[in-house]
Amino acid sequence: MAIARALAKNPPMILADEPTGNLDSKSGDEIISMLTALHAEQKITLVMITHDLRIARACERIIYIKDGLVEKDEKLQ
Repeated sequence: MAIARALAKNPPMILADEPTGNLDSKSGDEIISMLTALHAEQKITLVMITHDLRIARACERIIYIKDGLVEKDEKLQ
């Protein structure tokens, strides 16, 4: 529901903090697929905060932050 509410006004960017938190693996994968499709099809900038590296790998870029500082900036695609 939170994702639908965020999309209601056609935003240029979505900030998703742990978008798959408390979901089973299958549901989490569906959410990530939906968000990456939105990015690809509608050119919505998607910023995801996650501790799950598997989810982060679905993104084009990963920025690792430790103690409030950028530790590594990795471009994947």
